[in-house]
Parts: sequence; C-alpha cells; structure tokens
Amino acid sequence: MTLAMIFIRSVLVVLALALGAPPGHAAEATYPPGSRIGLVPPGAMVPSKNFFGYEDPDNNVAIILVALPPQAYPDLETSVTADALKRQGLTLEAREAVALPSGQAFLVIGRQETEKAIVRKWILVASSPALTALVTVQIPDAARPLYPDAAIRDALATVVVRVSVPMDEQLGLVPFKVGELAGFRIGGVLPGRAVVLSDGPANLPGSPDVTIEPHIVVAVAPGGPTQSGERDAFARDVFATVPNLKEIRVTTSESLRLGGQQGHQIIATAKDAAGTSPLTVVQWLRFGSGAFLQMVGIARTEAWKGAYPRFRLVRDGIDAR
Repeated sequence: MTLAMIFIRSVLVVLALALGAPPGHAAEATYPPGSRIGLVPPGAMVPSKNFFGYEDPDNNVAIILVALPPQAYPDLETSVTADALKRQGLTLEAREAVALPSGQAFLVIGRQETEKAIVRKWILVASSPALTALVTVQIPDAARPLYPDAAIRDALATVVVRVSVPMDEQLGLVPFKVGELAGFRIGGVLPGRAVVLSDGPANLPGSPDVTIEPHIVVAVAPGGPTQSGERDAFARDVFATVPNLKEIRVTTSESLRLGGQQGHQIIATAKDAAGTSPLTVVQWLRFGSGAFLQMVGIARTEAWKGAYPRFRLVRDGIDAR
C-alpha cells in the first residue's frame, strides 16, 4: 500500500465518522488518551471515547488525529491534490503552507456534501522527526457560528507531538488489566479491544508488520460458544483468522482452565507471511459471559523455548477490570 493510499484511507475513515471562542494563548495543548498527537481543542470539544481526537457530539463536530510514519510527509505533500480529494467527495477550497514548531506542515480546506449536511473540512498534515500527524477537523455548516475559521486556525497552530505515550495510559485504553509484561514492550493498542506486546519496535499505521519478533496479542471480542462441546471448533475458527501466517499445522488443541474460567489452547507451527521463517504459535481463549478473551503468542521456532514462558506470564497476568 502506498503512502498516498494510506492517506486516502485515513480520510475515508474520517468522512465515515458521525457528523466558541478561540483558545486563550495561555492554554496548553492536551493529548487524548493514548495519542501521541495533541492540541488545544476549540470551543466545547472534549476528548473522544470513540477515536483518537476530540468531539462536540451535541453539534457533530470532530477533530480526528492519525499518526503516520515520518516518511509519509513528502509523499502526501505531492499526492494530496484537488483531483485526489475530489475522488473522495471533497471539494478543495484552499491549500497553504503552515509553520509549526514540529516542522513542515500544509493545510487543506474543503467542503463535502452529505445526505444530512454540508460539512467544512480542515486537513492538516504536519511533519516531525517522530511521525507525520494527520489532523482532520469536520464542522457541519450549522455549527460554524460556534467554531469560526479563526478558532480552528488557532487550534491547529497548537498541534504538538510527544515522544511517547505513558505505559499506564496506553494500557488504560483496553477493557482488561495487564498485570505482567514479561519483559515485552507495548507495540500497539486498539482502544477498547486489544493490545500488542512485543520485542520488536513500535508499529505505526502504514509501517511494515513485524511478525517474527516474539510478540503476543491480547484482545477481547463479543460472543463465544454456549456449549462446551463447541469450544474446539470455535477455537479453530478463531485461530484461522490470525493474519500473516502460512503453512499452518495445528499440533495440539485442548480444553483447559484459565484464570478460573473455561478456556482452550491451540499450539501450531507455521511460517511467516513471506514463507521463509518457521514459527511456533500459541492461542489461548478464555470464555466469559457474552464475550471471550483471545491471546495469541508468536515467535520464531528457534526462539520459542525462551518466548513461551513469557507468553504464559502475560496470560496469567490478564484480569478483568
């Protein structure tokens, strides 16, 4: 996927989301929980519980923050054109360079007509050594008196990027407690759903997947089998959705108790997405009322002996909030 495609996908996500006075100069930028990008939000906007950013749900106003790899900036600078935006339903009104303390930036302003409203869009793309910040503001015409252009410009001028997100803040975004990291670092968080613990580097959206360093994914999902006899088939079906694995061969599939609850374990061999590195994989499912916890640990087969005990430590440290 090209960086231009990553940008367009991010804009599409923004467009799919549901649709004041300028901040005082003394106000300090804030960061939505889990976000490396922050700013001084305008008007009555507050951190969103549904995405990285801010929202005023009463007026269908939103600011969405997306972190892209640092190398995304030069590609976006040349590929974000009036024609490219038009193909996404956005009419370009203005484009201009912006000076930010973090580095180069450019601002795109446009309009989009939906079935419900005409929405004004502000898209700021800002470079920094750590990442490329994609900041999108969407304001229905009916809310523009509350969020005048001057207020939005003042807010976008306060965009900042922090080096990292505190560990406790990241772990606070998932609906379970992680009591033991077993030497792993946090590789990524999907708010409300999952966390990746890894020996590899952080994986920003659009960067290559690191599938062969020891890592474990812990996720919660709704549903689960109602009868014990259905658990093996259910576990195999869930395991089949684990991405970036080839030549999978299940070696064991058995029931067991995890954290005082009914559970299931699958151990398998596989190869990475390129088909070159032999891997060993473990999946644990822990069943609850109306939902289940999935834990998938993956390591090179040669590193499995050291990784497996660490995966078990993480597994045994997961608890409900």
